[in-house]
Amino acid sequence: MTDYAVLFPGQGSQNKNMLRNFDGDDIFDRSINTSSQILGYDIKKIIEDESKLNNTLYTQPIMVATSIAIWRSFLSQSNEMPVYAAGHSLGEYSALVANGTLSLEDCLNVVTERAKYMVEAMTGVEGGMAAIMSNDPDINLSAIVEETCKSLSNDREFIEPVNYNSPNQIVIAGHKKIIDSCESEFKTRGIKRVIVLPVSVAAHSSIMITCSDKLYKLLNNMNILEENSLFPVLHNTDASKKNSKVDIIKSLCDQVCSPVLWETTIKKMFNNNISSFIEIGPGKVLTGLNSKILPKDDNIKCLSIDKIENINEAVGVNND
Repeated sequence: MTDYAVLFPGQGSQNKNMLRNFDGDDIFDRSINTSSQILGYDIKKIIEDESKLNNTLYTQPIMVATSIAIWRSFLSQSNEMPVYAAGHSLGEYSALVANGTLSLEDCLNVVTERAKYMVEAMTGVEGGMAAIMSNDPDINLSAIVEETCKSLSNDREFIEPVNYNSPNQIVIAGHKKIIDSCESEFKTRGIKRVIVLPVSVAAHSSIMITCSDKLYKLLNNMNILEENSLFPVLHNTDASKKNSKVDIIKSLCDQVCSPVLWETTIKKMFNNNISSFIEIGPGKVLTGLNSKILPKDDNIKCLSIDKIENINEAVGVNND
Protein backbone atom coordinates (compact mmCIF):
# COMPACT_ATOMS: atom_id res chain seq x y z
CA MET A 1 0.00 0.00 0.00
CA THR A 2 1.39 3.39 -1.02
CA ASP A 3 1.07 6.24 1.48
CA TYR A 4 -0.25 9.31 -0.27
CA ALA A 5 -1.37 12.89 0.34
CA VAL A 6 -4.25 14.82 -1.19
CA LEU A 7 -3.92 18.48 -2.16
CA PHE A 8 -6.76 20.91 -2.76
CA PRO A 9 -6.27 23.94 -5.04
CA GLY A 10 -7.36 27.48 -4.30
CA GLN A 11 -8.76 30.42 -6.20
CA GLY A 12 -7.31 30.79 -9.68
CA SER A 13 -7.77 27.14 -10.69
CA GLN A 14 -11.40 27.62 -11.71
CA ASN A 15 -12.37 27.12 -15.36
CA LYS A 16 -15.55 26.78 -17.43
CA ASN A 17 -15.02 23.05 -18.00
CA MET A 18 -14.56 22.03 -14.39
CA LEU A 19 -18.06 20.53 -14.17
CA ARG A 20 -18.27 19.27 -17.74
CA ASN A 21 -15.14 17.21 -17.13
CA PHE A 22 -17.21 15.05 -14.75
CA ASP A 23 -20.32 14.60 -16.88
CA GLY A 24 -22.01 11.30 -16.13
CA ASP A 25 -20.60 10.89 -12.63
CA ASP A 26 -23.64 10.53 -10.35
CA ILE A 27 -21.73 11.10 -7.10
CA PHE A 28 -20.19 14.28 -8.47
CA ASP A 29 -23.54 15.57 -9.76
CA ARG A 30 -25.33 14.87 -6.49
CA SER A 31 -22.65 16.72 -4.54
CA ILE A 32 -22.84 19.75 -6.85
CA ASN A 33 -26.64 19.79 -6.54
CA THR A 34 -26.37 19.63 -2.74
CA SER A 35 -23.94 22.57 -2.76
CA SER A 36 -26.25 24.54 -5.08
CA GLN A 37 -29.09 24.08 -2.59
CA ILE A 38 -26.89 25.25 0.29
CA LEU A 39 -25.67 28.31 -1.64
CA GLY A 40 -29.10 29.24 -3.02
CA TYR A 41 -28.00 29.40 -6.64
CA ASP A 42 -27.36 26.94 -9.48
CA ILE A 43 -23.61 26.40 -9.64
CA LYS A 44 -23.87 25.03 -13.19
CA LYS A 45 -25.50 28.25 -14.43
CA ILE A 46 -23.02 30.50 -12.63
CA ILE A 47 -20.09 28.69 -14.25
CA GLU A 48 -21.52 29.36 -17.71
CA ASP A 49 -21.04 33.10 -17.05
CA GLU A 50 -17.27 33.66 -16.96
CA SER A 51 -17.59 37.08 -15.32
CA LYS A 52 -19.45 35.48 -12.40
CA LEU A 53 -17.15 32.45 -12.27
CA ASN A 54 -14.17 34.77 -11.82
CA ASN A 55 -15.93 37.01 -9.30
CA THR A 56 -14.40 36.10 -5.94
CA LEU A 57 -17.84 36.16 -4.29
CA TYR A 58 -18.81 33.16 -6.44
CA THR A 59 -15.38 31.67 -7.09
CA GLN A 60 -14.55 30.77 -3.50
CA PRO A 61 -17.69 28.72 -2.66
CA ILE A 62 -17.81 27.16 -6.14
CA MET A 63 -14.18 26.04 -5.92
CA VAL A 64 -14.89 24.34 -2.59
CA ALA A 65 -18.09 22.75 -3.91
CA THR A 66 -16.31 21.39 -7.00
CA SER A 67 -13.28 20.11 -5.09
CA ILE A 68 -15.48 18.28 -2.58
CA ALA A 69 -17.55 16.76 -5.38
CA ILE A 70 -14.34 15.43 -6.94
CA TRP A 71 -13.14 14.20 -3.54
CA ARG A 72 -16.36 12.26 -3.00
CA SER A 73 -16.09 10.64 -6.43
CA PHE A 74 -12.48 9.69 -5.77
CA LEU A 75 -13.24 8.40 -2.27
CA SER A 76 -16.04 6.15 -3.55
CA GLN A 77 -13.41 4.16 -5.47
CA SER A 78 -10.47 4.36 -3.07
CA ASN A 79 -9.64 1.67 -0.53
CA GLU A 80 -7.43 3.83 1.69
CA MET A 81 -7.50 7.30 3.22
CA PRO A 82 -4.59 9.67 2.63
CA VAL A 83 -1.91 10.05 5.28
CA TYR A 84 -1.98 13.85 4.94
CA ALA A 85 -3.97 16.59 3.26
CA ALA A 86 -3.32 20.24 2.57
CA GLY A 87 -5.04 22.97 0.63
CA HIS A 88 -3.51 26.01 -1.00
CA SER A 89 -5.10 29.14 0.47
CA LEU A 90 -8.87 28.67 -0.07
CA GLY A 91 -8.15 24.98 -0.69
CA GLU A 92 -7.42 24.59 3.02
CA TYR A 93 -11.16 24.80 3.62
CA SER A 94 -11.79 21.98 1.14
CA ALA A 95 -9.20 19.88 2.98
CA LEU A 96 -10.99 20.49 6.29
CA VAL A 97 -14.28 19.32 4.80
CA ALA A 98 -12.58 16.25 3.34
CA ASN A 99 -11.18 15.19 6.71
CA GLY A 100 -14.43 15.87 8.56
CA THR A 101 -13.37 18.94 10.56
CA LEU A 102 -16.02 21.11 8.89
CA SER A 103 -19.35 20.13 7.36
CA LEU A 104 -19.85 21.04 3.71
CA GLU A 105 -22.73 23.34 4.63
CA ASP A 106 -20.78 25.21 7.29
CA CYS A 107 -17.76 25.47 5.03
CA LEU A 108 -19.72 26.89 2.08
CA ASN A 109 -21.30 29.46 4.38
CA VAL A 110 -17.90 30.42 5.81
CA VAL A 111 -16.11 30.80 2.48
CA THR A 112 -19.02 32.81 1.08
CA GLU A 113 -18.63 35.25 3.97
CA ARG A 114 -14.83 35.06 3.73
CA ALA A 115 -15.03 36.25 0.12
CA LYS A 116 -17.22 39.20 1.17
CA TYR A 117 -14.89 40.07 4.03
CA MET A 118 -11.88 40.03 1.68
CA VAL A 119 -13.59 42.40 -0.76
CA GLU A 120 -14.68 44.66 2.12
CA ALA A 121 -11.10 44.77 3.42
CA MET A 122 -10.06 46.39 0.13
CA THR A 123 -12.52 49.29 0.50
CA GLY A 124 -10.62 52.47 -0.29
CA VAL A 125 -7.49 50.50 -1.18
CA GLU A 126 -6.18 49.75 -4.67
CA GLY A 127 -4.54 46.36 -4.29
CA GLY A 128 -2.77 43.84 -6.45
CA MET A 129 -0.60 40.74 -6.59
CA ALA A 130 2.38 39.64 -8.68
CA ALA A 131 4.31 36.42 -9.19
CA ILE A 132 8.08 36.72 -8.81
CA MET A 133 9.92 33.90 -10.58
CA SER A 134 13.48 32.79 -11.16
CA ASN A 135 15.05 29.54 -12.36
CA ASP A 136 18.57 30.65 -11.45
CA PRO A 137 19.89 28.12 -8.88
CA ASP A 138 22.41 30.69 -7.62
CA ILE A 139 19.68 33.13 -6.57
CA ASN A 140 18.13 33.05 -3.10
CA LEU A 141 14.66 34.02 -4.26
CA SER A 142 13.05 34.34 -0.84
CA ALA A 143 15.82 36.62 0.45
CA ILE A 144 15.64 38.85 -2.62
CA VAL A 145 11.84 39.07 -2.50
CA GLU A 146 11.80 39.90 1.20
CA GLU A 147 14.54 42.53 0.85
CA THR A 148 12.94 44.12 -2.22
CA CYS A 149 9.49 44.28 -0.63
CA LYS A 150 10.97 45.96 2.41
CA SER A 151 12.94 48.49 0.37
CA LEU A 152 9.93 49.49 -1.77
CA SER A 153 7.46 49.77 1.11
CA ASN A 154 6.78 52.78 3.31
CA ASP A 155 4.45 53.75 6.16
CA ARG A 156 1.49 54.33 3.83
CA GLU A 157 1.91 51.73 1.08
CA PHE A 158 3.60 48.36 1.05
CA ILE A 159 4.09 45.01 -0.64
CA GLU A 160 4.72 41.69 1.09
CA PRO A 161 5.54 38.08 0.13
CA VAL A 162 2.28 36.14 0.56
CA ASN A 163 2.72 32.78 -1.19
CA TYR A 164 5.97 30.82 -0.89
CA ASN A 165 4.89 28.46 -3.65
CA SER A 166 8.12 26.79 -4.75
CA PRO A 167 11.88 27.43 -4.84
CA ASN A 168 11.40 29.47 -8.01
CA GLN A 169 8.03 31.17 -7.40
CA ILE A 170 6.91 33.59 -4.70
CA VAL A 171 3.78 35.71 -4.95
CA ILE A 172 3.69 39.19 -3.48
CA ALA A 173 0.66 41.34 -2.63
CA GLY A 174 -0.09 44.81 -1.40
CA HIS A 175 -0.78 48.26 -2.79
CA LYS A 176 -1.28 48.36 -6.55
CA LYS A 177 0.95 51.40 -7.13
CA ILE A 178 4.01 49.51 -5.88
CA ILE A 179 2.97 46.21 -7.49
CA ASP A 180 2.71 47.90 -10.89
CA SER A 181 6.12 49.57 -10.61
CA CYS A 182 8.21 46.93 -8.83
CA GLU A 183 9.46 45.02 -11.88
CA SER A 184 12.48 47.25 -12.55
CA GLU A 185 13.69 46.95 -8.94
CA PHE A 186 13.40 43.17 -9.03
CA LYS A 187 15.30 43.04 -12.33
CA THR A 188 18.18 45.06 -10.89
CA ARG A 189 18.43 42.29 -8.28
CA GLY A 190 18.64 39.52 -10.89
CA ILE A 191 14.97 38.50 -11.13
CA LYS A 192 13.95 38.13 -14.78
CA ARG A 193 10.24 37.38 -14.51
CA VAL A 194 7.64 39.49 -12.71
CA ILE A 195 4.04 38.80 -13.70
CA VAL A 196 1.34 41.13 -12.39
CA LEU A 197 -1.76 39.02 -11.70
CA PRO A 198 -5.25 40.10 -12.84
CA VAL A 199 -6.64 40.49 -9.31
CA SER A 200 -7.52 43.44 -7.10
CA VAL A 201 -7.66 41.67 -3.73
CA ALA A 202 -4.32 41.62 -1.89
CA ALA A 203 -4.87 38.12 -0.49
CA HIS A 204 -2.78 36.96 2.50
CA SER A 205 -1.33 40.43 3.02
CA SER A 206 -1.74 42.44 6.22
CA ILE A 207 -4.40 44.49 4.40
CA MET A 208 -6.66 41.53 5.23
CA ILE A 209 -6.46 41.98 9.01
CA THR A 210 -10.06 43.26 9.20
CA CYS A 211 -11.14 40.16 7.28
CA SER A 212 -9.32 38.02 9.84
CA ASP A 213 -11.15 39.68 12.72
CA LYS A 214 -14.55 39.06 11.12
CA LEU A 215 -13.67 35.46 10.33
CA TYR A 216 -12.83 34.84 13.97
CA LYS A 217 -16.33 35.77 15.10
CA LEU A 218 -17.92 33.65 12.38
CA LEU A 219 -15.81 30.53 12.97
CA ASN A 220 -16.37 30.63 16.71
CA ASN A 221 -20.05 29.90 16.06
CA MET A 222 -19.29 26.93 13.79
CA ASN A 223 -19.28 23.25 14.65
CA ILE A 224 -15.62 22.23 14.38
CA LEU A 225 -14.50 18.64 14.96
CA GLU A 226 -11.54 18.85 17.33
CA GLU A 227 -10.42 15.23 17.32
CA ASN A 228 -10.96 11.98 15.43
CA SER A 229 -10.69 13.58 11.99
CA LEU A 230 -10.11 11.14 9.15
CA PHE A 231 -6.54 12.35 8.53
CA PRO A 232 -4.40 15.37 9.47
CA VAL A 233 -4.47 18.61 7.48
CA LEU A 234 -1.24 20.60 7.40
CA HIS A 235 -2.14 24.27 7.67
CA ASN A 236 -0.78 27.04 5.46
CA THR A 237 0.52 29.24 8.26
CA ASP A 238 3.13 26.85 9.65
CA ALA A 239 2.76 23.47 7.85
CA SER A 240 1.54 21.78 11.02
CA LYS A 241 -1.67 19.96 11.98
CA LYS A 242 -4.09 21.48 14.47
CA ASN A 243 -6.08 19.40 16.96
CA SER A 244 -8.14 21.89 18.96
CA LYS A 245 -10.95 24.20 17.86
CA VAL A 246 -8.99 27.16 19.22
CA ASP A 247 -5.92 26.32 17.14
CA ILE A 248 -7.90 25.53 13.98
CA ILE A 249 -9.77 28.84 14.17
CA LYS A 250 -6.58 30.79 14.88
CA SER A 251 -4.84 29.16 11.92
CA LEU A 252 -7.70 29.95 9.52
CA CYS A 253 -7.89 33.53 10.76
CA ASP A 254 -4.12 34.02 10.54
CA GLN A 255 -4.05 32.40 7.11
CA VAL A 256 -6.07 35.14 5.41
CA CYS A 257 -3.52 37.82 6.38
CA SER A 258 -0.31 35.75 6.50
CA PRO A 259 1.87 34.00 3.91
CA VAL A 260 0.98 30.57 2.54
CA LEU A 261 3.97 28.29 3.24
CA TRP A 262 3.26 25.84 0.43
CA GLU A 263 6.82 24.76 -0.35
CA THR A 264 7.42 24.03 3.34
CA THR A 265 4.19 22.01 3.52
CA ILE A 266 5.05 19.77 0.57
CA LYS A 267 8.61 19.22 1.79
CA LYS A 268 7.31 18.24 5.21
CA MET A 269 5.07 15.59 3.66
CA PHE A 270 7.93 14.31 1.51
CA ASN A 271 10.26 14.14 4.52
CA ASN A 272 7.60 12.06 6.25
CA ASN A 273 7.82 9.41 3.52
CA ILE A 274 5.06 10.65 1.22
CA SER A 275 5.97 10.07 -2.41
CA SER A 276 2.49 10.13 -3.99
CA PHE A 277 0.49 13.36 -4.24
CA ILE A 278 -3.01 13.62 -5.69
CA GLU A 279 -4.47 17.02 -6.54
CA ILE A 280 -8.22 17.02 -5.90
CA GLY A 281 -9.87 19.86 -7.78
CA PRO A 282 -9.94 21.81 -11.03
CA GLY A 283 -6.70 22.43 -12.87
CA LYS A 284 -3.13 21.25 -12.30
CA VAL A 285 -1.57 24.22 -10.50
CA LEU A 286 -0.43 22.28 -7.44
CA THR A 287 0.84 19.36 -9.50
CA GLY A 288 2.95 21.86 -11.43
CA LEU A 289 4.31 23.39 -8.23
CA ASN A 290 5.21 19.94 -6.91
CA SER A 291 7.38 19.35 -9.97
CA LYS A 292 9.44 22.36 -8.86
CA ILE A 293 9.50 21.51 -5.15
CA LEU A 294 10.21 17.77 -5.15
CA PRO A 295 13.38 16.05 -6.38
CA LYS A 296 13.42 14.43 -9.80
CA ASP A 297 12.70 10.82 -8.91
CA ASP A 298 10.77 8.15 -10.78
CA ASN A 299 9.29 6.94 -7.49
CA ILE A 300 7.57 10.27 -6.85
CA LYS A 301 4.08 10.44 -8.35
CA CYS A 302 2.10 13.66 -8.75
CA LEU A 303 -1.35 13.34 -10.29
CA SER A 304 -4.24 15.73 -10.75
CA ILE A 305 -7.91 14.76 -10.86
CA ASP A 306 -9.35 17.52 -13.01
CA LYS A 307 -11.48 15.19 -15.13
CA ILE A 308 -13.33 11.95 -14.60
CA GLU A 309 -10.83 9.84 -16.54
CA ASN A 310 -8.09 10.67 -14.04
CA ILE A 311 -9.88 9.07 -11.09
CA ASN A 312 -8.95 5.51 -12.07
CA GLU A 313 -5.28 6.43 -12.45
CA ALA A 314 -5.26 8.18 -9.05
CA VAL A 315 -7.04 5.28 -7.37
CA GLY A 316 -4.44 2.94 -8.89
CA VAL A 317 -1.67 4.94 -7.21
CA ASN A 318 -3.10 4.84 -3.72
CA ASN A 319 -4.29 1.23 -4.02
CA ASP A 320 -0.91 -0.12 -5.21
